[in-house]
Amino acid sequence: MPDVTRIPKHKAHGHIAMVHLGLGAFHRAQQAVYLERYRQRTGDTHWGLSSANLRSSIDLVDDLRTAGYGYHVAEYADSETVTLREIGVIEEALFTGRDAKGYWGRDLEALLLRLASPETRIVTLTVTEKGYFLNPASGELLVDDPMIAADIATPTQPRTAPGILVEALARRREAGLPPFTVLSCDNMPDNGKRTRNAVILLAKRRDAALGEWIECEVAFPCSMVDRIVPAMTEADFKRLEALGVDDPNAVVSESFIQWVIEDDFPQGCPDWAADGVEMVADVAPFEIMKLRMLNGSHSLLAYLGPPEGIETVFEAVSRDDLRKLLRRYMREEAAPTLAMPEGVDIAAYADSLLARFANDSLRHRLHQIAMDGSQKLPQRWLQGTLARRESGLAAPCTALGLAAWIRYTAGRDRQGQSYTVDDPLAPRFAELHARHGQAPGALVTAFLAMDDVVPPALAADAAFADAVLTAYRSLTEQGLDGALEALAGSSE
Repeated sequence: MPDVTRIPKHKAHGHIAMVHLGLGAFHRAQQAVYLERYRQRTGDTHWGLSSANLRSSIDLVDDLRTAGYGYHVAEYADSETVTLREIGVIEEALFTGRDAKGYWGRDLEALLLRLASPETRIVTLTVTEKGYFLNPASGELLVDDPMIAADIATPTQPRTAPGILVEALARRREAGLPPFTVLSCDNMPDNGKRTRNAVILLAKRRDAALGEWIECEVAFPCSMVDRIVPAMTEADFKRLEALGVDDPNAVVSESFIQWVIEDDFPQGCPDWAADGVEMVADVAPFEIMKLRMLNGSHSLLAYLGPPEGIETVFEAVSRDDLRKLLRRYMREEAAPTLAMPEGVDIAAYADSLLARFANDSLRHRLHQIAMDGSQKLPQRWLQGTLARRESGLAAPCTALGLAAWIRYTAGRDRQGQSYTVDDPLAPRFAELHARHGQAPGALVTAFLAMDDVVPPALAADAAFADAVLTAYRSLTEQGLDGALEALAGSSE
């Protein structure tokens, strides 16, 4: 039995001043935890949460309602040390997605009323990169996407996060209310700026004056969030049952937690600096460091591991060769692209990440990390790699990673067993593999030519393209062991 510290929730209910879009495990184990800490420290109940699921299962919303919105977060330092924290800051849960019968927006009007309420001062988001409907390479709004097209056609019945924000802000403007602050908590560089771009572009499709009002009046601070929160498994629930917790809404996470926020809140925000939130003038260096070091390393494992039968981060970093790969990638390829404030020790950060990845209490599935790679890789690998190549520097680890991603998108492991490729561009991947699967050179060229994923200047780099092709051949002909041996030989 592990050593358990139990922290009950604050007993008082609160007033709703924040709305969150994207009621998933990460939100419940990160932002809600900080707010619970704040409420317990100060007794201030004026920053309660209304949290909405936009597209995922309706069951979580209904289960939370049944439980009175309380749930548990199990924070594991390792398999022997766990903090069991009860969370009570969610005061309302809503669902606006498609239900089992195909109907949209059960609680949409309730959400829009909440967003238009004078009491709502901050809206936070964790809707993943694809939830902003932006081209990951150019940042342009995907106006031809069916979801965005529907929001343009019927803006008062929005289905997307940008559409919901536009309609809510339109209602506030019409009522003469000041706008709420919009705080993205997704893993994107300049996430506040990208959110602002998506909302303004969509608003201007509806009403130029509304778009200009949003452009002038609405604050979109950037933020960086960091906590490893794997998807729950039956084994996780059984572990919690052994601790006396029978909670279908529970979440398991690591004990590490970080939130860095640009301090730009015209309508105010909780005084949560004492609870560990870092309020800064510029989040960008921290965002880029996390994306390229932590998320970039995760993606390397996510595309190299599953085709070889490696299922989790812990299993992957238990291999000496993969741990060496991550150390080389972080120190030689990612770290030199960063410009951090004085006092930030990047080498120490890299070492801390390897220690976190080796947390034996977490079973972070690599297929979960591999989701939506087309949306993630430009920020995690490709922009930094382009900067390296423009300086004449090689990027062999990233070339191997990109080759592994191409192989992963085939949807079959080395034993021929199929798996689901969960990505908005999965049909295009399947078409490219069907057309070029027997011709590695043509296949790699076709993937590099996807200019909504790969920066054209990087695709045009013949040396980098050759490195990707060489790595792809190694992976498909010699497997992971051979590819890693070839990479290790290239550094000697």
